[in-house]
Amino acid sequence: MSLIKKFASVGGATMASRVLGFVREAMIAAFLGAGPVADAFYAAFRFPNLFRRLFAEGAFNAAFVPLFAREIEAGGQAAAKKFAEQVLSVLLLSLFAPSALAMIFMPFLVGTVIAPKFASDPEKFDLTVLLARIMFPYLAAMSLVAMLAGILNSLRRDFLAALAPVLLNVVLVTGLLAAGYLDLSAPETGKILGWSVTVSGLLQLGLLVLAIKREGFALGLVRPRLTPAVKRLLWLALPAAITGGITQINLLVGQIIASAQDGAIAIINYADRLNQLPLGVIGIAIGVVLLPELSRALQAGDIKEAQYLQNRSLEFGLAITVPAAVGLALLPEPIIALVFERGAFTRETTLITSTVLAAFAVGLPAFVLSKIFTPVFYAREDMRTPMWASTLSVVINIVGSLLLFPRLGVMGLAVATSLAGWISALYLGQRLVARDLFRPAAVTVRRVLLIVAGAALMGALLWWAEATFPHLLLDATLLVRLASVIVTVVLAAVVYFGFAFVTGALDRAEFARLLKRRRKP
Repeated sequence: MSLIKKFASVGGATMASRVLGFVREAMIAAFLGAGPVADAFYAAFRFPNLFRRLFAEGAFNAAFVPLFAREIEAGGQAAAKKFAEQVLSVLLLSLFAPSALAMIFMPFLVGTVIAPKFASDPEKFDLTVLLARIMFPYLAAMSLVAMLAGILNSLRRDFLAALAPVLLNVVLVTGLLAAGYLDLSAPETGKILGWSVTVSGLLQLGLLVLAIKREGFALGLVRPRLTPAVKRLLWLALPAAITGGITQINLLVGQIIASAQDGAIAIINYADRLNQLPLGVIGIAIGVVLLPELSRALQAGDIKEAQYLQNRSLEFGLAITVPAAVGLALLPEPIIALVFERGAFTRETTLITSTVLAAFAVGLPAFVLSKIFTPVFYAREDMRTPMWASTLSVVINIVGSLLLFPRLGVMGLAVATSLAGWISALYLGQRLVARDLFRPAAVTVRRVLLIVAGAALMGALLWWAEATFPHLLLDATLLVRLASVIVTVVLAAVVYFGFAFVTGALDRAEFARLLKRRRKP
């Protein structure tokens, strides 16, 4: 399977999860709006989610996948299975104590880290503590899911691992439907959401356990021992833990500052949900596919293949992300209104959320570039360069947030996050070029410039459409607005992709092969 087809396969699974995520967020917006229960749920959920991305998906996968790939290349599946069983035993042991301590001391964590400003509202504070305790086991379940997903990705079984997160949204939507049917109060609905998160983690774990068994790779439990291979994993994971959750760290900083303003945390989450669609679909697809492929190419000494992987990843990532960023930056208000504006989500909330989305969109290409650049270091077992990039980004984000929040409100937090993302991506790119780890091919440079030109042309159309037809996009009935937004987006896509195919910014032959494959019965 070609690299682009692998990206499309994983991206398709991720897209399914993101679409259901929109349904979930739209339902939460209708049930809870930007009120205190929504703030409490999102604050509580982000804490275990942060550590999941930092230590489970971020640090763990960054360190585990290259080492697992090395074991496969050097000793075959038997050696890789032995290594995985050693890691599994240590991982299980390391999850128990921190999870228990976090749940015991959750009031302290909420008051100091998660949402310190909630202390002025005892009911909101207590609900946040309760929800965080309910959802914290999700961290343990997803840490194990991350390991199993890393094994499947290294075995080139990417699709099911990417599809597993769909279960989170399926369970949450089901929980919300039950809450609506039972006519539960807002706090009770928040509790239903909390339990749904934990149940979804267990279901995802069960799904991947079955998938691993189907591959003939069932793992047994062995006595936890710090073998040289496990020590190497931990040594590599330490700097990767600082790096892996760069986006989440920046959002957590924003959450702490935003907790001083009622509704701000929920607004950031609603805007980030839309921003995460292209970032999640493209960024996750590239990260999931590129790291194991690049690791195996380097272990085999195939530098030409490694350069090819990097160039194609850069082209693919920017070809989708740049126009997506332009669209979200220029058309945020109609999109927010269409997706979220109903029930407790008012027009005033739409206006504020749209400014936050536009600011997030500016940094979207930067975060995808980081997803492309970072695996190049990880595949070479260099965890420290991405760590310094992450540290730089967090410092800039904290300083920027503190300076901009008093002046711009919640939008200032998104501006700081985007600025930090761009500086981090530029730093990583500069280090790659300086160390001669990546030299963009001439055709890649040409295609990237054409992608930017095509996105600018598309942006001009979007700007004209919003200035000319504001009533159809914002103030008409729901069906008219839906049709207007769809027509506008389709026309913009025709302009962009037409330009890209005519000029060669996108590979028409590769795209045709992809469509032919998807049309097969």
